[in-house]
Amino acid sequence: MSKQAFVALVTCFNEDETVNYQATRAQVRRQVGAGNNIMCAGTNGDFTALTFEEKVRLTEEVAEEIAGRVKLIVNAGMPATFETVKLAREFDRIGVDGIAVITPFFIACTQDGLIRHFSTVADAVSTPVYLYDIPARTQNHIEPDTARTLASHGNIAGIKDSGGSQKTLEEYLAVAKDMDGFEVYSGPDHLVLWALQNGAAGCISGLGNAMPQVLARILNYVNTGDISEAERQQAIFAAFRTDLYALGFPPALVKRALYLQDASVGASRQPALLPDAAQDAKIADILRRYQLL
Repeated sequence: MSKQAFVALVTCFNEDETVNYQATRAQVRRQVGAGNNIMCAGTNGDFTALTFEEKVRLTEEVAEEIAGRVKLIVNAGMPATFETVKLAREFDRIGVDGIAVITPFFIACTQDGLIRHFSTVADAVSTPVYLYDIPARTQNHIEPDTARTLASHGNIAGIKDSGGSQKTLEEYLAVAKDMDGFEVYSGPDHLVLWALQNGAAGCISGLGNAMPQVLARILNYVNTGDISEAERQQAIFAAFRTDLYALGFPPALVKRALYLQDASVGASRQPALLPDAAQDAKIADILRRYQLL
């Protein structure tokens, strides 16, 4: 089966911080044109700054723009199981390919609590559910044994690992190897190729917002068996990541790098970092270095 690249799509905003749905649709077209699938309402999509109604409309707009040309996964995860289920049912109604569920944030969860949370969501919808682990942001981590337990649920199809380490990826990949129908999607952009070569079904990339063609090439070369060229593209992707993320918080930097390429994406809602002229100059230098500006 071919490996799949998803881009964790940014959400575009107007100057008054309302959602710019038309600009977001333009970003969908850009990614589809590069050959990438879409994840929306994720970390890079400012999901914590969006209202319930905005997430529903955003999903409707993105799904309409995609029109079945590529796959669409949407994040429904919220701190409470109750709201997560309500959102997931809306996405189920719209018709998407997968519903990602980020671990609850702010609320400290036991592993048993996480099993109940994810199982309840998966029971409530017919769309396949993907666990979403990003402990640096949520302070809740899906332990490998917990992932293994959840993998036996008939409607939990896999996990997005954004833990950032090869060790965590290895642990989830071991679960996928043992559990039929459970897929691992890599979040760390420096580990895309490694993950693909070690059993991952694909990746879900934030950095791909600013460098969509290189991400698509990594996947294309892996799928066609040209590993030396895939390694070359991965080296470019990883170097860009290192240079850009050295300046600060990754999602904010990806959004700003994209803004310097296309101002229609807007800034993020407050209290996100405000644009800084000195930092913009550094980002622009990096973009020019990689022939992205």
